[in-house]
Parts: sequence; C-alpha cells; structure tokens
Amino acid sequence: MARLEETTQNGPVRTCVGCGKRAAKRELLRVTAGSDRDGQPAVVPDPTATAPGRGAHLHPTRECYELAVRRKAFTRALFPKGKGAEGGLSSAPVEDYLDTRQTPTTVADGQLTRNWSKSS
Repeated sequence: MARLEETTQNGPVRTCVGCGKRAAKRELLRVTAGSDRDGQPAVVPDPTATAPGRGAHLHPTRECYELAVRRKAFTRALFPKGKGAEGGLSSAPVEDYLDTRQTPTTVADGQLTRNWSKSS
C-alpha cells in the first residue's frame, strides 16, 4: 500500500540521505541520477526539483554531502535493490554545485525562504 505523503505547516517532508533528519522539502536540495560532463553516470543536483525520475533529498551543506558519500547513500537511494550504477556514481557535480552556489535569503511574512538555483 502506498504511503501518504507526510505534510506539515511548511509543506511536504523529506528525509536527508546524508544525516537522516527529516525536513521540509523546500529546505532540501533534490538530486537525481544523470551524467557528468564526460557522460559518465553521476549524481546531479536538481535545484528546481523538475528533473524526471527518482530523486533523493539532501541538506545543502558540506557535512550532509560528506555523510551521504561516506554511507554510499546516493546509490542506495537512487537505485533500489542494487539495480544500475554497477561502477558507482560520481557525486562531483553535487560537490561542485555546493561549492559554487549562492544562497540568497529573504524573510517574508516571518518565514525564511531560500532560492537554491544558480540563476539568482
């Protein structure tokens, strides 16, 4: 039976694949399986959460990223039951994104909002 999507006052809730803590979906960075610049299988950031297919969520911090890499959480989350990514996934695109992103923040109606996209 499908589980109903959990929601709070802040919207849908997701679990970070790095630290394992639950947070509002809008506070997390979505990542998907894709290709790096060389065409090799890789975990790629999806800041707009519009890419097709299975995704995983991650706090956009270096600490959660390193935990996810150490635990091999990206492969486990994106390829259930050991399917696909036999040689492993490169997570360099996510690391590059975290290193270069700018996180402008604004406070509107007493709530902190973040824009995770590069274009801002």
